[in-house]
Amino acid sequence: MSEENSKWLVIVNPKASIGKAGKDWPQIKQALEKENINFDFIITEYQGHAIDLVRDNITEKGYRNIISVGGDGTNNEIINGIFTQQRFPTESINMGIIPIGTGNDWRRAFGFSLDYHENAKILKAKNLFVHDIGKVTYYNDNNPKVRYFLNAAGTGLDHMVCESTNLLKQQGKGGSARYLGSVVKSLIKYKGDRVHITIDGKTVFDDEILNLSLGNCAFNGGGMMTMRGAIPNDGLLDVTVIRKVSMVKFAANVKSLYDGSFIDKFDEVETYKGKHIRVASIPPHALKLETEGENLTNSPFDFEILPKAINMVIPEKAMGLWP
Repeated sequence: MSEENSKWLVIVNPKASIGKAGKDWPQIKQALEKENINFDFIITEYQGHAIDLVRDNITEKGYRNIISVGGDGTNNEIINGIFTQQRFPTESINMGIIPIGTGNDWRRAFGFSLDYHENAKILKAKNLFVHDIGKVTYYNDNNPKVRYFLNAAGTGLDHMVCESTNLLKQQGKGGSARYLGSVVKSLIKYKGDRVHITIDGKTVFDDEILNLSLGNCAFNGGGMMTMRGAIPNDGLLDVTVIRKVSMVKFAANVKSLYDGSFIDKFDEVETYKGKHIRVASIPPHALKLETEGENLTNSPFDFEILPKAINMVIPEKAMGLWP
């Protein structure tokens, strides 16, 4: 095992944003070099590769500074690599991002732009925000599995849209128009699920849902402000539940999902906060989950918060947004 490595390890997902990350990597690399950032880089080769790369390189080469070049899915894999390594406490690891494309939800909460040179300067400044991490236990073939997430998770309509969008990505198709098309198609197709929610040992919900979003930050689903009041370092997970609502009413208020005003407009919306959250379905195992674009099966889902568990590099202007 090598000594601690002070370099940044840059993980590049070339397939992020329908190949934009791979295409733009030379200019991103140039932006990092212009800021005299000392780094090594690795380009991922398949889905899930970043998890192994990060875990192995922290363990074997002592990296404690990691940069994600990609979208929310790339961030998610890197977080899972960090939280499944045993060499360093996660609180001593720093993570930065170069967001690619318009679908990044985590970067929206902190006001990142999509300018590569500006983001390289943010990494150089290295303003650190101590961020909570979500952890979910789910049941694949009745075997418990664990996944960590930086931003958010969702089920119901959210999962169905994610599944549809991922299929489009595999076909080399993307963009906000196609994403909205996935929302409309899923809304027509989705029949609803009955969900039982327990928060910190107390039952708070037992009814059919249209959608459930849960996480640390405000945005999910490609720019929707589904968790308007979320604070990423308060030691709590935010939950927003939308009960079954008519398709006409939902379609007429789609815009309100993007500024969070649907929470006030829809009587069918309920919001909660908690440290330990169980989401179960009736019948059992019926629900599927997405965590930052990664599809997971099956319910029940047991969520918990890991308070102030990692250091995230954020823009200086965002340092005063939360205590």
